[in-house]
Amino acid sequence: MRKVDIGHLQTWIGRSELREDNLVAAPVDRLSATLDHPSSLAGPAGILPPCWHWLYFHDAEPISGLGADGHPRRGGFLPPVPLPRRMWAGSRVTFLSPLMLGDAARKQSTIIDIRQRHGGSGALVFVTLRHEVFVNDKLVIEEIQDLVYRDGDIARGKTLPAADEAQWHRKLTPDSVMLFRYSALTFNSHRIHFDRNYAIGEEGYSSLVVQGPLTATLLLDLLHRRQPAVTLAYFEFRAVAPLLEGSDLILQGRRDGELITLWALDADGNLAMEARARVAVNRSRADD
Repeated sequence: MRKVDIGHLQTWIGRSELREDNLVAAPVDRLSATLDHPSSLAGPAGILPPCWHWLYFHDAEPISGLGADGHPRRGGFLPPVPLPRRMWAGSRVTFLSPLMLGDAARKQSTIIDIRQRHGGSGALVFVTLRHEVFVNDKLVIEEIQDLVYRDGDIARGKTLPAADEAQWHRKLTPDSVMLFRYSALTFNSHRIHFDRNYAIGEEGYSSLVVQGPLTATLLLDLLHRRQPAVTLAYFEFRAVAPLLEGSDLILQGRRDGELITLWALDADGNLAMEARARVAVNRSRADD
């Protein structure tokens, strides 16, 4: 088991970085197509769907600065956690005002917590970040993101006990084309999503791994397909177990008043991701 100097890692708390981006239409058009929509989900109003800010503000690290797993080498903005496997464990996103195509936006990212735990698979280190997205000095999105670094395999998920209460249901099979497109759109060079030999031989998966934010996006897409007029004030998701390319992915959800519950199951009915959202009144930029 690798030794973790948590005190040294915690000296990274408070570090921040700033990125700026222009919210051009091309990534939105391409993700819409990747989700099998015939036209852009931004629509004529140009409002980005919830969490599609993930298409922007990416770290353009030179190839020489990447580690063996395809991520930027650790020890820059993110701490040098010695555990080999990293995943996006979840996020809690507050939508304060809509993002629009054409916006010139900036994202301020700050490390707000680093902690160590021990699970069934060994040591775990959680790094929590706060991302704040601004347009014209106005905060429009706040996201708290959890990254988890681990030493061993991820424990399997549980079977969702209330799956038969779902109001919405969609089954699809993510393939390597979908994973490739999403990695390209989000400039994600983590090799478990596109390098089958690495995913199997180095990290012990049986196939390519579906990106966590892609699964979350697919859950939000299920909501859009069933209730396209809904505006969200809040969305959170938590990854429970990995989903694999070539296996069925079952998306389910329900609405109870202002609360929306969404979840993703693997082909065996095991819970892979759970999510919640809260409905907001319709907003427009005229309200700003």
